[in-house]
Amino acid sequence: MTIQWFPGHMTRARREIEAKLKLIDVVIELLDARIPLSSRNPMIDEIVKSKPRLVLLNKTDLADGAVTQEWVDYFARQELQALPIDAATGTRVKEIPVRLKQMLAEKREKLIAKGVNPRAIRTLIVGIPNVGKSTLINRLAGRNIAATGDKPGVTKGQQWIKMGSELELLDTPGILWPKFEDQNVGYRLAATGAIKDDLLYTEDVAFFAMKHLIARYPAFLAARYDLKELPEGELEADQIVQIMEQIGRRRGCIQSGGSVNLEKASMLILRELRAGTIGRITMETPED
Repeated sequence: MTIQWFPGHMTRARREIEAKLKLIDVVIELLDARIPLSSRNPMIDEIVKSKPRLVLLNKTDLADGAVTQEWVDYFARQELQALPIDAATGTRVKEIPVRLKQMLAEKREKLIAKGVNPRAIRTLIVGIPNVGKSTLINRLAGRNIAATGDKPGVTKGQQWIKMGSELELLDTPGILWPKFEDQNVGYRLAATGAIKDDLLYTEDVAFFAMKHLIARYPAFLAARYDLKELPEGELEADQIVQIMEQIGRRRGCIQSGGSVNLEKASMLILRELRAGTIGRITMETPED
């Protein structure tokens, strides 16, 4: 499977971000806690350059907590602050303004010492599509300001949003790179819903997800789908398909003739993976 998706509005977004960067005090980089590295845009370092940056690991309520801490430590080694949050539920969102003030405290204290009253902190929020930027903005603002949706590519323009007197946010469209050098990155993005489903082979993505779940979270699979035994060790492709068919049969994904509708079963697995119904799952670790 080759995934390439780079709508024109994303190309414009990069130019718009670069044009606005001189107005920005600190950058918020929003990532998916389930796939922190795969949901990172490799152009971000090049775009934001030396601006202070706060990394937010969103959807942490869906991710494996122990692995999320590994990622916090990983970013610390890169000299980046990382804060696990969940924009949908509000988990730790109130800590964001506090962190931003701490990051700019020295600069603001120097201004105050000179008799200058610091203006509101201006921050830029960047992240790939469907990572939760609009949901985060609405949570910070305490009202529905930014358009939200469960499909990637909802935000099409950029807008300044005031958060009281101390913080201003610049929302921007999501940026996704046009080429995936590592196809595993594409599969992880697809499995977590960062890429539109109509651009994918659903069965391929579900197969990739199942391979990961069987290797890392077999107990979750067994409990969710009442699977009596899962084979141990490295599985052959046909063994993974058989497990998918077993799940499909248990959930009524049957087609004419009595065989399992694998596409329907695949969509069910992906839908429950994305919703966290299977369990709190992370699709990659720093070691990966």
